[in-house]
This record gives sequence, structure tokens and C-alpha cells, in this order.
Amino acid sequence: MVDIGQAAERGREASSRVSKEGAGWSCAQTGTFKDLLPSKETFSWLNPRTIWRSRNEVLAILFGDPSGQVRARWVGSQRDRGVDPSFRIPMDVGPEFSFLVLGDTGEGDASQYAVVPGMLKIGEDTAFAVVASDVIYPTGSGNEYEDKFFRPYQDYRAPIYAIPGNHDWYDGLGGFMRVFCDAPALAAENEGFKLSPSGLRGLLWRKPEKIDEARLARAREWRARPEQRVVQPAPYWAMETPGLLIVGVDTGIRGDIDREQAEWLRTVSRDPRPKVLITGKPIYTRNDHKPSKLAGGGTIDDIVTDPAHNYVAAIGGDVHNYQRFPIKVGERTIQYLVAGGSGAFMHATHTIPRVTVGGLDEDDYRCYPLRGDSLSFYSRLYSDRLRMRWLYLTPDESAALMSRRIGNTPVRDTPAVPITRRMRWAARILGGWPMPLRLPVGRTFHRYLSELSDWDTPPFFKSFLHISVTPEVLTIRCFAATGCLQQEIEPPIEDEIAIPLV
Repeated sequence: MVDIGQAAERGREASSRVSKEGAGWSCAQTGTFKDLLPSKETFSWLNPRTIWRSRNEVLAILFGDPSGQVRARWVGSQRDRGVDPSFRIPMDVGPEFSFLVLGDTGEGDASQYAVVPGMLKIGEDTAFAVVASDVIYPTGSGNEYEDKFFRPYQDYRAPIYAIPGNHDWYDGLGGFMRVFCDAPALAAENEGFKLSPSGLRGLLWRKPEKIDEARLARAREWRARPEQRVVQPAPYWAMETPGLLIVGVDTGIRGDIDREQAEWLRTVSRDPRPKVLITGKPIYTRNDHKPSKLAGGGTIDDIVTDPAHNYVAAIGGDVHNYQRFPIKVGERTIQYLVAGGSGAFMHATHTIPRVTVGGLDEDDYRCYPLRGDSLSFYSRLYSDRLRMRWLYLTPDESAALMSRRIGNTPVRDTPAVPITRRMRWAARILGGWPMPLRLPVGRTFHRYLSELSDWDTPPFFKSFLHISVTPEVLTIRCFAATGCLQQEIEPPIEDEIAIPLV
């Protein structure tokens, strides 16, 4: 049995905020996760077939996102089957409990499996886990759950719930609903071809895969213990515990929330208990405020910030790193988190500018990986791939560059490093230093190049959340997973916040 207090104390001392070793830069031995990996290769983001299979994202941008209409059909089907229409999940956990949050997990490769040993150690006594966004890459197929969900989490003995992400929607949510809600497939709709945006979208839209039921049954055997099995009511839900309500919201492909789900959310939010929101997309990320729009007007953040609703934290996936924004709202502070770092390739943090959004002071903002580590890693990756040795920036050089750019003190102690012309140009190419003429290299890198920069060797800079709840306080800890053996033995804590509930 893990004493989470002792583990936290050791984890704080071992983090990347304390030393380069904590970041995994001196990885003496690869972790045991490699013994868990499936033998067959997973997909590659560099493969044109992967991009074509993921085309529904582009079609949703060009011709409109049909997630709301399809979600309404799924929800109606569930209610016709007799599911509780309030989508409440009663949780027999008592007044004190803990749970895990994993985000954007399902690549099925080393970067996902590297999270597993630390997750199992820290999550040994947790009551359940939640996957926040993108359970399965690249297209949410129900035929890909074995190596991307059931197999990696076979030894996690508690139930796992989920909120779908945009990639789960590329399969029309068919795989997600079958696995998590035990729902049969929806009847096919044939609207015919129309000379309209929706008609063009339907002509090109990737249709859901037919699920191989025998294959899915074999996959379920990896998590066949009675205490692991659970059926959730819908793609959105509310978990009821004695002193906390955990509200899960489905943000579809583009992030908008349909009218029926919006009304449900307003109703659920009137419950007087403190609440944590878990969504497929974060409300704050980088230096941007990007709340999901509600059909009928307003945004999801209007609900979160209403003092009558008593939200204390909002956690979103989709962005593949960890960020925390403690935003002052009247007399309260709401903790907004990005928690999408539990499996997929890392979204760079070194392209994030000095944070001022929502009136936040940069010194109160947290991210993992640290901006300097993000810059150093990508410089190493591209110096190797492009055979351009001058592009490589050491962790110390990268920390000095990012400190100068952001205008803050380096998080961990680093030696004084003079910034040279070579260093500045390397950082410019990688989006970590302003380009002449304000060319948008940083945004381009964040949006496109990191998708083409997947890797399968440590350090991975992955993360997951451990959340403990008592009647008085909710404590959120972000644990890191580098893929190195030392960080498996003592998972580092990269951030920690205690939120009063009384």
C-alpha cells in the first residue's frame, strides 16, 4: 500500500523543477514499461493514411461539426434503453477518497505505456480513474481498444470512466459508446447527397468502423475482474460523492456543446456541492481563454464562474502537456488545468509566451514540461533528424533562453549561460525565440510540427493527475512519467495544489 504523503514528499524532491536528473536528462536505465509493450507496431503520425483517416477534423472546420446532432441520437438511444436520464453515477466512496485523471492516452506506443508503472504505483489505492479526451488514436475505432486501453491498464484494479475527445468522435463515437456505455450501434442514416456544406461533408465523411465483437470480447479479457468492469450512462455524466460532484462534459470535435447537453449541465450545476469539471477541451491553455460555446448562447466558463454553482476546478484534455491557471474570479480562485499528457506526443511548452491571460501573473502559472526542457528536447530531436548539430541546445542553454524570453527566474538552479547568436537562431527555428518581422513560427510549431515529432525513447515528459478528496480539502498532484527507471521508482511531483472545500 502506497502512503501518498510519503510518495509526495519524495516526488517533490525528485522533480524537474529541482534537477535535470528529475527531468530524465540523465536516464541511466530505461524503465520497466518496455516489457509491457505490445509486439506489433502502432500507427505513425507521419503516415498519409493516418492523416486521411483523421480527415473528419478538417471537414468539421470547413462544413460544420455534426457532433451535436449525432450526440443527441446517442443520448436518445440510451434513454430509450432505460438509462437514468439525469446521467448520474452514484459512487460508493465515502467522505474521503482519491482518483486518477489521465488525458489523451491512446497511442498504444511507448509514450502511453511509459505512464503505466507510475500510475499503478501512485494509483494503487484510488477508487477510480477518468480518461479526459482521446481514449483511442487516431480515429477512435472500437477495434483498437485492446492495445490502447485494455492491455495497458490491465493491472489497475479500479473502474475507469471516460470523456471522449475529438479523435474518439472520428468514429462517430461508435467505439467509445460500445466500450464505455455498452451501447449498440446507431442505425445508419441515409440523407442522400445535397448541394450544401452538410451534403459535401457527408460525401467525404469517414464512416464508423463495424466493430468486431469477438475481437472486442477478447480485448475485454485484459480487464475482466468484477471490480474493473463498469458501464457509464452516456458520453457525459455526473459522479455523485458525499462531498463533491465530478461533472464530465463531451466537447465533440470542435468543442461546441449542443443544446440538450447544455441544459443538462445547467441543471446539474445547481447542485450545492463543490464541483470539479472534466472536459474534452481545456478552458484555458497557453495564454488563451478558449471556453466551449453552449448552444443557445454563452460558454461553459459562464457556468463554471457562476458562484452559485460552486466549481473549484476545471480540467481539460486535448492539449498534450500539463498546465495550471489559478484564475481569480471575484473573491474566489478557480483552478483551471490542462491534463492531456498521459500518452500522446508532447505539445511543446516552449512556444507559450509570458502568461497574462485572465489577469494571471506568470509566476503563478505552472506547466510541465518546463519551457526550457521542451525547447532542449525538440532541439535534440531535430538536430538528430535533420543532421544539424548546431541546432541542439542543452537543458542549461534552453533554460537561459526561455528565462530571457519570458522574463522570469529559471525554475531550477542553472549555471549562468551567455546567450549566443547560434543559440538564438536555433531557438527561433524551433519557435522558442521571436523571429524577425514577427513571423508566426511559434504558433506554427505548436499547431503542426509537434504532430510530426513523435518519439519512442525517454525522456517522454508524460504526466497524470492524482486527486485526493476529504470533506475539507481537494488536493491535486501532477505526477511525471519520463520512461526512466528512476522516475518509475519515485514518480516526481511537478505540481501540487490544495483547494479548500469548506
